[in-house]
Amino acid sequence: MTQTLLHVDAIAQDAEARIAAAADEAALEAVRLDYLGKKGSVALAMRDLGGMSVDERKIWGPRLNALRDGLDAAIRARRDALAEAALDARLAAERLDMSLPAPRRSVGAIHPVSRVMEEIALIFADMGFAVAEGPDIETDFHNFTALNFPEGHPAREMHDTFFLNAKEDGSRMVLRTHTSPVQIRTMIAQQPPIRIIAPGRVYRCDWDATHTPMFHQVEGLVIDTESHMGHLKGCLMDFLRAFFELDEVQVRFRPHFFPFTEPSAEMDVRCDRSGSTLKIGQGDDWLEILGCGMVHPNVLRQCGLDPEVYQGFAFGMGADRLAMLKYGMTDLRPFFEGDRRWIDHYGFSPWAAPSLAAGLSG
Repeated sequence: MTQTLLHVDAIAQDAEARIAAAADEAALEAVRLDYLGKKGSVALAMRDLGGMSVDERKIWGPRLNALRDGLDAAIRARRDALAEAALDARLAAERLDMSLPAPRRSVGAIHPVSRVMEEIALIFADMGFAVAEGPDIETDFHNFTALNFPEGHPAREMHDTFFLNAKEDGSRMVLRTHTSPVQIRTMIAQQPPIRIIAPGRVYRCDWDATHTPMFHQVEGLVIDTESHMGHLKGCLMDFLRAFFELDEVQVRFRPHFFPFTEPSAEMDVRCDRSGSTLKIGQGDDWLEILGCGMVHPNVLRQCGLDPEVYQGFAFGMGADRLAMLKYGMTDLRPFFEGDRRWIDHYGFSPWAAPSLAAGLSG
């Protein structure tokens, strides 16, 4: 009988002590290999059974099997205990205090154009304007004819307008070139007094640092029996003061031509271009900011309104350009490129809604 077999009890005691002392699964695996591995103590003892008599094997075989099974069970139990302890420690470390406010983990921000559209709508809503909307794909009547664009007008040509394929009768739908068709639809569907703004996407064939084939406009319309150019001027000056958050702005109106207004004007605002940023409301320069005028009598007639009874004014501005002016962006193209870094820099928190009382810029 070998010395290994004579020390089975000592092997069992030593193994049980090491199993109990194993602090992690790596240490426990080392114990398993030392005793139950192919070259472990129990395996070596098993090999000695081949040199024993039948009677000796009947004694030592069951003892070694019991030792092997007992150590295997002890190792498994210790592994389960270590795993449970690790889980308890992890749960304790990752525990959340549900009484605390949740951290903000939202990705993304409100686009500057969306923000500016909200600001414009908020300002004009305070003046009593409602928001009206219409389709992006328009008829020639709503986009051109009803707005007093004569046949052959340059705006009808392919270099300005996206035309759809012609129908069987030869007519063609267009991607609206302005939101003025919303004004036409409103005047046809609603009797005066009318006071609306029409924000939305518009489309023209152009693409450079200050023009894009799709951009955003906000147009306004007032129809009643009394409104005149003085009301138009006051309305737009009040808007600019609120939008740029200035106590006073200086503006000038230059005569212009639009088919759908008469008289027509372009409105400039005083600005300072001397530094690296454009400053509104100061300096000696002027910046064209929107077009406006009194609604043309022909437009009123096309909508079924008597120009001898009704009159009013209209104006239109580019929301993208206003965003550039107010928030210091120099190129329109990144507005539509989907660059996460750009929106992280220029975007607005969805939690900071614009407010006339608290300030539009948040």
